[in-house]
This record gives sequence, C-alpha cells and structure tokens, in this order.
Amino acid sequence: MKRKFIVLTAVLLIAMLAGCAKKESPADRLAAYTKFWNDEKFTDMYTDYLSSGTKKTFDQNEFAERQEKLIEDLSIDDLEVTYKKPKEDAEWDEEQPAVFPIHIKMDTAAGPVEFDKDLTFIYEEQDEEKHWYADWDPSFIFPGLTATDTVQIQTTKAVRGKIFDRNGKPIAMNGIGYEAGIVPGKFTDAGKKADVAKLLNTTVEFIDKQLNQSWVQPDYFVPIGKVAKTDEALLAKLIEIPGMTYQETAMREYPYGASLAHLSGYIGPITAELLEKHKDAGYTETDLIGRQGLERILEDRLRGENGVGIYMKGPEAGSTPEKIAVKEAVDGEDITLTIDADLQKKTYDAMRGETGTAAAVDPLTGETLVLTSSPSFDPAEFMLGISGERYKTLSEDPKQPLFNRFAAAYAPGSSIKPITAAVGLEAGTLKPDAGIMISGKTWQKDSSWGSYRVSRFHPEAPNPMDLNKALIYSDNIYFAQQALAMGKEKFISGLKRFGFGEEIPFALNLTPSQISNDGTLASEGQLADTSFGQGQMLTNILHLAVMYEPIITNGLMYKPTLYKDDATQQVWQKDLLTKPNADELKTDLRNVVLDGFAQKANLPDIPVAGKTGTAELKKAAGESGQDTGFFVSYNADHPNFILAMMIEHVEDNNGSGYVAELAADVYKAYYKK
Repeated sequence: MKRKFIVLTAVLLIAMLAGCAKKESPADRLAAYTKFWNDEKFTDMYTDYLSSGTKKTFDQNEFAERQEKLIEDLSIDDLEVTYKKPKEDAEWDEEQPAVFPIHIKMDTAAGPVEFDKDLTFIYEEQDEEKHWYADWDPSFIFPGLTATDTVQIQTTKAVRGKIFDRNGKPIAMNGIGYEAGIVPGKFTDAGKKADVAKLLNTTVEFIDKQLNQSWVQPDYFVPIGKVAKTDEALLAKLIEIPGMTYQETAMREYPYGASLAHLSGYIGPITAELLEKHKDAGYTETDLIGRQGLERILEDRLRGENGVGIYMKGPEAGSTPEKIAVKEAVDGEDITLTIDADLQKKTYDAMRGETGTAAAVDPLTGETLVLTSSPSFDPAEFMLGISGERYKTLSEDPKQPLFNRFAAAYAPGSSIKPITAAVGLEAGTLKPDAGIMISGKTWQKDSSWGSYRVSRFHPEAPNPMDLNKALIYSDNIYFAQQALAMGKEKFISGLKRFGFGEEIPFALNLTPSQISNDGTLASEGQLADTSFGQGQMLTNILHLAVMYEPIITNGLMYKPTLYKDDATQQVWQKDLLTKPNADELKTDLRNVVLDGFAQKANLPDIPVAGKTGTAELKKAAGESGQDTGFFVSYNADHPNFILAMMIEHVEDNNGSGYVAELAADVYKAYYKK
C-alpha cells in the first residue's frame, strides 16, 4: 500500500512540473530558428523547426544542401536575418498562425541583396510533440524563387586598362592577334602534327584531343594555338602546312615590341603559385595576369573588376532570366607614362643590338622619356606561353636579353667627371681656369701610395691642364688631384647631395648609385679612383642622366617621374651649382664634342654637348679587360632631353667614342625633318 502511494505521488509530481514548465511561444521558436539561419545550420532548421507541410513538399536536400551550395557558389557572406521582437505579454492562439515580418540581407558576389518577408509559424504535432513550426519555400532564399527555378551566375570580364606614352601612343593595348587552327578535311598529312605542335608550343596529344571533340566536322575550324599579330614569320610557316589557317582574335598587343619590353613587361597565364598568392582577389585558373614590368607592377590598376550577375530562370524553354543582383564590370584604368615611345624606339634601334642600356630625361621637368635595355625580347612570346626550348635559348644567350640593365648599376667611368667637377667648383677647391702641370702617363701623390698610380690615356694633352682641357682629354690625373684637394669629407658630402647612397625616388625599383660598398673612401687611392668613376663607385643609368640636370637648370635636380599625372619639377636636390659654375660646365661639355674624343657626336646641325666615359672591368692575370662605355649628352641649344647611354664590351670598338656614335644616331633620328 505504501509503495503504491509513493508511485502515485511521483506521477502527480511529474504532471505538476510538466504543467508548470513554460511552453515555448512562437517568439521563442522564431528566435531559435533565426539563430540557426544566421549560423547557416540548415540541417538543424529542417529537422527541428520546419512544418510537416514544408517537409512534405521539400526534402532535406532541397532545403539544406541547396542553400549550402548557393552560399558557396555565389560567395554569400554576412547572412543576417532580423525581426522586430514581439511584446513579452503577447498572446498566441494555437488555432491561428503566428506571422512575423522578417528582414533578410546578405552580401553576394554580385553585391548586396536584401528583402522583407513574412515568416509564418503554425502550431502542430510532430513525433508526438506539439510545437510551433515554420512554413518555408525557396522564396526565403531569394525573392520569387521557386523549387523549379535555377539560379545562375554570369561573369562579365572587365576590359584591361591600356598603357600609353606621353603622346597617347599605345605601349600595351587590347588589340588583335591570331588563333591558328586546323580544318580537318584539308589536313591530310597526319605526320605534320608534330610540325604544328613545335611551331605552336604544344603537343601532338593536345592536337588530337582538339580534333576529336564531338562538335568537329571536316570543314570546321579547330583552334590549336595563338599567334601574336607581330609574328608574321610564324604565321607564314603555319599556312605552308596544308589544312592550317588562322582567324583574328582579341589579344594584348605591345606595338613597340622589344624596345619597351623590359619596361612594359607582359601579361601571361596565371600560375598555381600566383593563384594561391591572389586567392582572395577573384582570379581563376584561366585568367591572365601581369607577369613582368609595368603589367605586373600596375596589375591592380590595369586589371579592373569583373562584373557579376545573379539571375533566376524558370524551367520553361526560352524563359527570360530574372535579375537577383548585378554588379557591373569596372574596366581597368588607362595609364599614361612620361615615356616618349618613338624616342625610346629610336634609342633602342640606335644601340644596334649591343649589350647596354639607355635613359633619357627632360631636364626641365624631371620626366623620364626613355628607359630601355638592350638586347631585349618580344613580350608577345611570353604572353602566349614561351616554350621551354625557346626560354632556354634566351636565358643562355651570352648577351642576356632577359636581364633588365636599366634597373642595375655600373661603374660610370669618366662620365662622372662633370659631377666631380661640380662638387669641386661648389666647394671652392677647383678653380676652372687654374692650370696644373701634369707630365707622363701615370702619377702618384707620393711614395706612401706604394705601387698604386693613377693612369691617363692621353699624356699628349697640352699643359697647363685646366678644367676645360681636363674634360676634353678626360684626364684622370687632373680629377684625382682635384679630389685630393677637396678631401674625402667634402667629396663624399658633395656626391651625396647628387643622390649617391640613397634610394632613387622613382616609380620602379632601381639599384641605388653608390660611392663605395660601405659609403666611405678608405684611402687616398680609393678617393682618386672614385673621382673618375672607378673604384667601387656604381651608378644607375637613369640617375646618371638626372645628375646632369643641374648643369642645364643652374643647380636644380628633379625627381624622375614615370607617370604623366605625377607632378613635374619635384625638386630632389637644389643649389647644386651656381649659374657661373653651370655655365662653365655647359661650355666645357660642348667643347668635349667639338674638340675631344666624342667627335662622332659632332653633328653639323645639332650642337651636342656631353661627356664620354670608359670603365675598365679588371680581369685576372692573363685575361684581357672588358670596357664599358658611356656617353651622357644633350642638345646644347635646345636641351629637350638628356640622354645617358651605356654599352658593354667597347674595348675593341673605339671605346666610349663608339657610344657617342650610337647616341648621335638618336639625335639624327629625333631631329630628322
């Protein structure tokens, strides 16, 4: 009897507790449902919160997996479902649906999407439990979406920005090239596949795969590979093969080819490494990306932003897609350089394929007009995917056409002497008219120099040696003595004012010019060597051109610019030369061409002024030295530009006089009527 009483009491207690437990209201169920929704836990939503009618209409795949896939495919992010909370004392009739206005918003690949909906909860029994359950249909994913609609995403490619020179001439443009292909019915010699594969840098297996596609017919054009518009020789070889032809296709063009290749760079297929590096930037495996030069440096500006559209389309044939969200494509930025592409090509052509580099600047603005490296390469080859064999040929070429010489630094030799003179003139230690008696081919200050002696190439130069004659005869001994008269501190300080030892303030990463490896001059011998551009001194070719600006501007040296919208006449250094000292050097540099060893540049109608220089690259005992020749010059009457040119291996070709000859060709081409 006692045991029955205990059991009955327990049953009554449970019943009382159950009666006292708070029943979940529609608002409670709404809060839990929307939390799962915002957390993208669609399976939990389906299992515990959807009405039986919804579950009967839509299975779990249609509900959960479809939403999960759309989130991934459409890059949906920041999904947020909100609603206005009902009053706490709100009463709910279990016989009536509970309706809640909700707001749904999200970010997608095509931009933001947001809309309002009414969410209905009904009170019903499921699995022997009564609760409020939500009615659902696909329109809660996107407005108007039905179970039979498909959601599509369409991408509109942005047009890549173009690169122009200062005169609006295209350096990199969206032009045309050619798609080379096979017409199967006319391609009767299968043995020619190997020839086609070699010419188009592909494989016979790829050609067979293309020809065996289901859509191919005997008279159809089957694309095999692309050919640059400029590669007429390759096109000629291809069409010699029966059954081969070509069609025009959109392609990036580099109209100035090799002359601007190291500067323009090129685009090419994105690699797996680059795809990983830019994984958050929307690139795909089929995209092209800037691989070298300005195409790489300016990638973010040139690329633009692809457009994306999200549409839903009914199952009926011919039904019109309805827009859900559209983000219009933003084309890449067109960029204009300060470069004069025609002058650049004239300069490159004048270098005759010799190994070297050249730069030109407008001395009155600081704008960079020429920046070239020779020899070079055709950027179109790399854009289309260069073969391993061809790349090996280029990379093993002793002239190193892939090496960008304008980014490097070289011993400037005697081309630095006007700068040494400028430092001495401003220090007051160099008196331009004061003659120095110099005899013999070599000189040393005293016996403390041991075996070191300064050598000069023209001991026949007449005494007394003043600044004008020292520049005309490029006398190393004169400049060594002037550097000693200045002393290391004044000389180093003066060179630093010309920008030695600091980063060149330029849009591209160029090797800075240096006085020495550690910026000091450890001995008088090193001081002497440095005065005429030897020792450990190195200069960048663009910086070398810029250093001549104060001679023309009476003391101002401008920051070199590359982009046309950059402010010009940005002062890098000032008060480098007084007008009298600048005028002295103007006269002397003109006389170097008139009377000195740059007479190859002494043109009848163009008064070129400038300074040659030769830097000897010393070799081991028993080996012949190699000379690097320089010529820095300008038109004395109309200094439209300062041209600095360097050519390697001039030892058997008239030394730096050969460089003056090449530079003269630039002036003749530039001023040709």
